[in-house]
Amino acid sequence: QVQLVESGGALVQPGGSLRLACVASGNIVSIYTMGWYRQAPGKQRELVATIISGGNTNYADSVKGRFTISRDNAKNTVYLQMSSLKPEDTAVYTCKTDLSRSTPIGTMREIYWGQGTQVTVSS
Repeated sequence: QVQLVESGGALVQPGGSLRLACVASGNIVSIYTMGWYRQAPGKQRELVATIISGGNTNYADSVKGRFTISRDNAKNTVYLQMSSLKPEDTAVYTCKTDLSRSTPIGTMREIYWGQGTQVTVSS
């Protein structure tokens, strides 16, 4: 099986910075798209940023210029560097990966979600 483990969530003051990390482990063959999503209380989950295996990125308009997504393919890890944080960035941040894994009957392509990490921006 595959597991995703996020880290880096914390309480930070407005204007501050945080770096989130998400590590994928298990019988992984290839990782395609990796991304971060967030869900604030009372709101629907929304896309924050994605990065494909070739390195192309996509960002929500609300975080462009403030957040940077990156990945380390050798470590099966995706990062989200967040700066100039605002109270409206407060949410549970969850990573999502599209990957293929090995199974006794061959390779299987699946989507996995992490458990989420809390980011709170408040003074």
